[in-house]
Amino acid sequence: MAQQVVIENPILNSPFGEPERHFKFSEEGITNEILDSRRISAYFVPVPRSKKKGKAQLEFETEWTEDRLEENKFINEIRARVDIWRKRGRPGITKTTASLLDYWTNPERGLRLFFCQIEALETAIYLTEAAGKQGDSWIENRLREENENCNPDLYRIAFKMATGSGKTVVMAMLIAWHVLNKSVSTQDARFSDTFLLVTPGITIKDRLRVLLPNDPDNYYRKMDVVPPGLRQALGKARIIITNFHQLMRRERVSAGKLTKEILSKGGESPFTETPDQMVRRVCREFGNKKNIIIINDEAHHCYRRKPDEVKLKGDERKEAQKRNELRVGL
Repeated sequence: MAQQVVIENPILNSPFGEPERHFKFSEEGITNEILDSRRISAYFVPVPRSKKKGKAQLEFETEWTEDRLEENKFINEIRARVDIWRKRGRPGITKTTASLLDYWTNPERGLRLFFCQIEALETAIYLTEAAGKQGDSWIENRLREENENCNPDLYRIAFKMATGSGKTVVMAMLIAWHVLNKSVSTQDARFSDTFLLVTPGITIKDRLRVLLPNDPDNYYRKMDVVPPGLRQALGKARIIITNFHQLMRRERVSAGKLTKEILSKGGESPFTETPDQMVRRVCREFGNKKNIIIINDEAHHCYRRKPDEVKLKGDERKEAQKRNELRVGL
């Protein structure tokens, strides 16, 4: 087993600037050697080897070798393009977006935002507003291709952020960016003022009340996400916070087991909500609103991959794409 390395001070970078240094990984694992660069996005593929211990217990050891380090090449390519765009002064965005970015990155702010929070928004903004103008349409094409392969007809963009990096503030920034742009350009389909926030449980659902503009402790004011003069415009937002259990289809009518078996004839139960009925129940407050943005908090807790056996075609696919308009997981 590799010898454990003791690192006296693991903090190398300020949370308010782009990382400039990182600890090197060797074949034995992490070392205390410092490299003067930002760590690329990558992941280790652990290959466990079993070692008998007693009669039934197995002890697993993990080998760290270079061939087990897999680079997230697509992520690093996007990161590089966003960095170039940032250094060019972030061209190709709306005045409202530019105003928000200036406000968030102002070094004189009382409550400074973390670099990772700003970079998350810069990435969303770049993909939505600027990438096509900068010759980077390939990014969206690749995202749609990956969604087609992995998701059940639901276009998603995910932000993977470390625990403690402030995901809720990022959600507030996303909502503010959309709502303020929509209030200026109501016909701009790139933006929305309607949001469904899905959480993995009741506790987290209660914590996300800070994303409601009328909440006394809302983050738009408390974390200074929106300039005071623009906060009133947030009142136009329509936000529903729910947990993913509410998306499970319910029984509409109580009936005995035998009755259900006879009437369903081995297929869909006539006593269970259809997907459309479930959506109408959960999103009743939205009325006829369209272009709803779904923010899936802690998305790894309630993510379902596309079943291999499900192959929608023709009208079925078009109908599914209509129902599932968009899009963001955090």
